[in-house]
Amino acid sequence: MERVEVGFPSGSEQCAAWLYHPDGAPKPRPLVVMGHGLGANREMGLDRYARRFVAAGIAVLIFDYRHFGASQGAPRQLLNIARQRADWHAAIAFARTVRGIDATRIALWGTSFGGGHVLSVAPDDAYIAAVVAQAPFTSGIASALAKGPISVTKVAAIAATDLLLGTVRRKPIGIRLAGRRWAAALMSAPDVPEGYRRLVEESATYEPKVAARVAFSALLDTPGRRAKALKMPVLYALCDNDSVAPVKSALRAAERTKHAIVKRYPAGHFDIYFDDVFEKAVYDQTEFLVSVLRP
Repeated sequence: MERVEVGFPSGSEQCAAWLYHPDGAPKPRPLVVMGHGLGANREMGLDRYARRFVAAGIAVLIFDYRHFGASQGAPRQLLNIARQRADWHAAIAFARTVRGIDATRIALWGTSFGGGHVLSVAPDDAYIAAVVAQAPFTSGIASALAKGPISVTKVAAIAATDLLLGTVRRKPIGIRLAGRRWAAALMSAPDVPEGYRRLVEESATYEPKVAARVAFSALLDTPGRRAKALKMPVLYALCDNDSVAPVKSALRAAERTKHAIVKRYPAGHFDIYFDDVFEKAVYDQTEFLVSVLRP
């Protein structure tokens, strides 16, 4: 296996990415485009998945969103949903230009907030062959209800301040990504701090805060509603004890998906990145991708 540093344009800036080529696999090869979740970057656990897919003969492209990780974009830590979905489209367009890749066998893999992105992006591209949505964010309202009114009120106050003052002074007011239940954080539940900490420890470029204004757009975002428009096979890898992206909302999206396969795991939102739950999930995802992409 070979992993190389690459980049591609998105808007007026560059996204940084890793490109993996499977050794000895016949050409043209299928490819999976991978993106992370809320405020995360490519260094946070995605390499483990990529290596399993590559071992099965599938090329992989993992990218950082603009304003995060090694990608360009100022101000830093600006989380804009429309921009991130534009980054997905730019990554797909770049993948189709990579030498030795079959442009008709490209799949999308997104996790958490990125899982919502792939559900939203895939219907816009008739040539996407498959989608993997892992612990996907499908409804801002559902996630807010899981947080509880105390945390929602705290987050809304900081987000309003960022909208009023951060945009005027052109320096965003940050909000924590992870916190305990009732905390002023975008993700707040008893299992969040420890679960997210394990991912954070894998990254040298992680920042703990993002521009707080995203809270309002995330609240109104409903990627699950686009499920009816998904024409390709979709694997939903769901955590039954998910405190961040409630499983009931994801199951409703899966019910609306024409060619859905649902895999459920007795785990929390961050458990799926590690240990036995990871092994089960990555096995199911590899089996699904191989069956659809036929490397």
